[in-house]
Amino acid sequence: MVGVGVVTLPVVSEHEHPADRLAEPDPQVGDAQKPDLAAAGAGGPGPAAAGGGVTGPAAGGEPGSDPATNGVIELLGVLAYASLVAFFRLADDASLAASLPDKADLAGMAVAQFGHFELLRARIYELGADPEQAMRPFVEPIDAFHERTAPSTWLEGLVKAYVGDGIAADFYRVIAQLLDLPTRSLVETVLADSGHAQFAISRVREAIAADPAVGGRLALWARRLVGEALSQAQRVAAERESLARLLAGGSAAQLGEIGRMFAALTDAHAQRMAALGLAELGRLPAT
Repeated sequence: MVGVGVVTLPVVSEHEHPADRLAEPDPQVGDAQKPDLAAAGAGGPGPAAAGGGVTGPAAGGEPGSDPATNGVIELLGVLAYASLVAFFRLADDASLAASLPDKADLAGMAVAQFGHFELLRARIYELGADPEQAMRPFVEPIDAFHERTAPSTWLEGLVKAYVGDGIAADFYRVIAQLLDLPTRSLVETVLADSGHAQFAISRVREAIAADPAVGGRLALWARRLVGEALSQAQRVAAERESLARLLAGGSAAQLGEIGRMFAALTDAHAQRMAALGLAELGRLPAT
């Protein structure tokens, strides 16, 4: 990774861009219902609601006076939408769980993800941007990834959240080291495990113990997931110039550094596969 200085961000006062809380979504929502970004971003009289556009750094990576800040806003935007989608996915997993304790555990994890979304949304407002516009460029790629990797069983859903989301979280943690302290602390908070890792490990290992053939199927599924996740993340980074500059140390031409950073994430992935008991068949494809 190319060494860079910490990105220091301006802060817009709470008075200028209040980050009011959203109304809580319906926890009964299913896969067919997509998050409504207009509702998600319009929690109060922020830049979009005021009708006058964004007065601080440009939202969603549009050209602005500070490319570094635009890159940070894009990072917060992709994390915010990913957290919102994770809420819906975990709520769906909770509804499909066989036992009441599992339903309650997964529902609690869903609530934690929505809390992460609210924190990220508030930080985007503090930086003078519109959360809806910051999230908008990432709706199609994130939704497309989830459509391509829709699990066919409850166990596949657990593996997807643990393996696919885990490698993405590793990626974002690396980026967070380039940010100012308040933003870095926020990113590390929203990426902290809310209990899902141990939950997934326990349930997958129990299933393999009961039926060893399950392990082979889940290992192949996990291998497909991580290949899709890496390809998708590289594509998003390359297509969003401000985000690419942030990742590549200030130069969008240094995308080779992004590729080397992805390669460095494979160790953590291998550890997750071992924890699940899927290491032998779950090695990463060559990149």
